[in-house]
Amino acid sequence: MDKIKVLMIDDNIQLIEAVKEYFNSSKKIEIISEAHDGVEGINKIENEIYDVIVLDLIMPKKDGLYVLEEMKKKNLNKKVIVATSYNTQEVIKEVSDYGVNYYVLKPFDFDDLEKRILELCNKKVSGKSIDLHYNNLQIAITKVLHELGIPSHIKGYQYIRDGVSLIFDNPDMIGGITKELYPELASRFDTTVSRVERAIRHAIEVSWNRGNWDLMTEIFGNSVDIDRAKPTNSEFIVTVADKLRLDYHKV
Repeated sequence: MDKIKVLMIDDNIQLIEAVKEYFNSSKKIEIISEAHDGVEGINKIENEIYDVIVLDLIMPKKDGLYVLEEMKKKNLNKKVIVATSYNTQEVIKEVSDYGVNYYVLKPFDFDDLEKRILELCNKKVSGKSIDLHYNNLQIAITKVLHELGIPSHIKGYQYIRDGVSLIFDNPDMIGGITKELYPELASRFDTTVSRVERAIRHAIEVSWNRGNWDLMTEIFGNSVDIDRAKPTNSEFIVTVADKLRLDYHKV
């Protein structure tokens, strides 16, 4: 099977190099080319063949929206993942109108990018455009976990992020954290229930030592004794999901 060929259009050369290094040993994905501004990017899209384009929005000369506009004008139908730190609702809606498949908020985990590329090249999902609910929720979860001080490189972060998303969309799962949520996470990440539980507990300990205390009090002040004890895994995931659900209802 041929590797998935990826073009990265981003002015952050260090990021491109890091992504290339991450995929260096991959048997499925290869970053075969790069561009550092919109003009160079659209030229490469017109003249070379790629399976997926990873596109930043904020770049010199011409930005990512220019690239999307030119692709639409010239009928260049490509699979596109927008990866940017720019995350207003208006911009997400705008890029979705161009048929972008995924919107990933920087800083992103490389394994998340890998998952999106593989999903995008799977025939079952290759035709879908951006899912605004999913992307907005993932952006909101990522933001709150970073503010709570959980580093994105530890396993517990990934488990908590997916756990919050699952609880958000499936409130009836709240009573089955151990019997339903942990097994689902273990299956998703090809690990064991006990490792999921330990990794989440470790991530919460890290958060309690380095997180934003004002946000801690805002989120957990009414559900746990913030001065005496860390929340349990269940309390942490459910409370964050409840906060996000309330925030969504305010929008």
